[in-house]
Amino acid sequence: MRIIYAVILAAMCCLADANTAFAQRFIPDCAGRAEISRARVVRVERNGALILGDGRAVLLEGIRLPQAEAEGGPRYLSDRALSVLTQLAQQGPVTFTATPPKQDRYDRVRAQAFNQVWLQVALLEQGLARVAISPDRDECSPELYEAEAKARAKRAGIWAISSYAPRTPQAMKGTAGSFQVVEGWVTNVGNRDGRMVIDFGNDWTRGFSAVIAPEDRRAFRDYDLESLHARHVRLRGTVQTVRGRTQIALSNPAQIEVLEN
Repeated sequence: MRIIYAVILAAMCCLADANTAFAQRFIPDCAGRAEISRARVVRVERNGALILGDGRAVLLEGIRLPQAEAEGGPRYLSDRALSVLTQLAQQGPVTFTATPPKQDRYDRVRAQAFNQVWLQVALLEQGLARVAISPDRDECSPELYEAEAKARAKRAGIWAISSYAPRTPQAMKGTAGSFQVVEGWVTNVGNRDGRMVIDFGNDWTRGFSAVIAPEDRRAFRDYDLESLHARHVRLRGTVQTVRGRTQIALSNPAQIEVLEN
């Protein structure tokens, strides 16, 4: 009997070691250092937060799960995303990496997550999340955008739903308060009322713009915003309406993708 227990224990250790080795081997440099190693996820909350066995909460940095109530998409996609995330997170011990600032205002760890897969990339490739870059960080944004592009090309998950498709600037009216991806041609880049403004269309009173506030200009000090003029770009962020004009506030250069002309 002791021999049987020893064999089972050895097999369990080998599996755990294999999961750990897999995570360590495929953690990219952009993800930062391991903050929590081999953690057990006991549940996933409706907002996508992972709750660990010791009570800590982890947010998956760099992605946004579909939110039917706020975005007008079908509820089944929100449920599916949470279900798949739960399956991925509970298929083995998870290693979480983090870069400063490592926690949000609610003391939740902001992390990239790895076990047998990179959780963020797995969700993006299935079309069960969109890239959402935080103002104060952009780790792994090229890798995350690449994973999202694969799903969009296949029209997987949310990308088969019209309410999640990239919008044109002309279709941004009425979207205030929602997270949107918009694609269009830049018609002007300049300063207006102390802010940097990227215009799409020539009608300031009714068109769409991306706006960089003075306090966010520092993040763009190495970015040639003027080079965006007459370029085809993709932006993303939460939509606002200011003085009747629809706009997205840019606080991180990683919110901008320059597309092929």
